[in-house]
Amino acid sequence: MKSKGVLGISAQVLAILLAIVYLIPIYMTIITSLKTPGEINLISAWALPSSINWEGYIVAWERFAPNLRNSFVLAVGATLISAMMGSLNGYVLSKYPFPGAKVVMPLIVFGMFIPYQSVLVPLFRFMQKAGLYGGLPGLILVHVVYGLPITTLLFRSFYQEIPNELLDASSIDGAGFFGIFRYLILPLSGPPFLVVCIWQFTQIWNEFLFAVTLTRPSSQPITVALANLAGGQAVSWNLPMAGSVLAALPTTIIYILLGRYFVRGLLAGALKG
Repeated sequence: MKSKGVLGISAQVLAILLAIVYLIPIYMTIITSLKTPGEINLISAWALPSSINWEGYIVAWERFAPNLRNSFVLAVGATLISAMMGSLNGYVLSKYPFPGAKVVMPLIVFGMFIPYQSVLVPLFRFMQKAGLYGGLPGLILVHVVYGLPITTLLFRSFYQEIPNELLDASSIDGAGFFGIFRYLILPLSGPPFLVVCIWQFTQIWNEFLFAVTLTRPSSQPITVALANLAGGQAVSWNLPMAGSVLAALPTTIIYILLGRYFVRGLLAGALKG
């Protein structure tokens, strides 16, 4: 019993130490964002600011507001479209088997393992010829296509747990393909939709490579704007740090408010099968 207690305490101490190590970059980002440019140097990097300076946040908000808007439009639009299309794909692949379905699903899942870098050049040329290069609609389309494998897999795994007898009963009552999907499948799809939306929103919000390659400056999301600012010759580091905090707030708030529901969604069957 004593050995178990010692192990438990040791595990807690180790967890606290790991949490402290993990939080160090966050601490440095926040205190740097609250300092004046004159206070930011290697000697006093760990020290708290002598007084709280909100100027970095004010300037960051004014400068990055268009980029934050682009990120919201991109993340919300691509997340909703990919979630709905993934739901339809999962519905068909789990409840309406067709010849070749066992081949189609692995091919879709294979898309998860295609590196962004391997398709960047042909994708760039395709976007140019299709007239989609430079704007948010084209970038949304890219993220929808790249998000379909994971959204399809999650929804298919969840829908496999829904008894086929429910679909048969709905069919007897006169519901067709879309009627069953609208009145039976969608009302049961809360957990997978929550998991997919949180996952997709976070991935798209934080994505950089497609954003920097396929958009013009007026359509660039916040990740690209921050990288461009930090790449200058003379940087007031409180500004990019404040911008980083603003950029991290949406995903942080989502996980704080919906994190427990995310876990419930996973446990409800979204990752089974």
